[in-house]
Amino acid sequence: MSQHVRARSHPSRKPRKPRAIRRTRRVALAAVLGLATFTAGWVYVAQDPDSAAGPRTQAGADARPQAEDRAARDVQRAAAARQDARQDARRAAQQAAAAQGLTGVSERTRARIPAESRQLILVTGRALDSSESTAAFYTRPAAGADWVRTESWPARNGANGWSTERTYGDLTSPMGVFALTDAGGLLPKPPGTRLPYDENSGFVPSGLGVNGESLAGSFDYVVAIDFNRRPGRSPLDPVMPDGEDKGGNIWLHVDHDGPSQGCVGIPKAAMERVLETLDPAAKPVIVMGPEGF
Repeated sequence: MSQHVRARSHPSRKPRKPRAIRRTRRVALAAVLGLATFTAGWVYVAQDPDSAAGPRTQAGADARPQAEDRAARDVQRAAAARQDARQDARRAAQQAAAAQGLTGVSERTRARIPAESRQLILVTGRALDSSESTAAFYTRPAAGADWVRTESWPARNGANGWSTERTYGDLTSPMGVFALTDAGGLLPKPPGTRLPYDENSGFVPSGLGVNGESLAGSFDYVVAIDFNRRPGRSPLDPVMPDGEDKGGNIWLHVDHDGPSQGCVGIPKAAMERVLETLDPAAKPVIVMGPEGF
């Protein structure tokens, strides 16, 4: 018992403070820590520019992406509007060409058609080097009016296609706009023919076609194409005003189921129809070349 008492009074141990004092210190420490935490939070907020600006700055930050989205949409709308404008311009050009009826022909070629012409045969080749084409007949009621297509037929042209600088023997058909002034053939002229017509036994082809096919009947009906020839004469006229190097005797004639050396061939019934329809008073022309010439 005495030993236990002596241990409690050992001089090296400090006496315990009363419980009330300890509680007071804990409360004070908690207050200090709370104040420190609040101070640190306030300092952080003061240093954060977005937080310091408050709700207005946050709203501005939210508005920036929205403004950028609107700007991107405006750019897209402007690009779409430009694309629509280009498409509208193309459609207008196509409609203008369709109004004239001469689709597949360039503005430059169209400008070469005489204003006084009211009848036109358009021969459109599949390609520059192709011998296959289409012939279509057009009319218009007056100079400057819209062209109207009335008929069309399959056609053939030179074996080597088309050329703007044709030479004799190159097997191309000349490209361009040419008058149609004279006709003729081995057979009598069809009823209603108004072009000067030369019925002549000289309209007999010799030899064979480019592919070895028979040429019999090819010149039963012909219409001279005014390329390197003198208008107002028989298609058999041998004179070539621009020289024999360019070749001549380029005719619209009856197709012989093969490419030509430079003429344009269409079905026999089509040739009869052409002769019945062409009128010298309408200043008829033939416009011929590859698609888009």
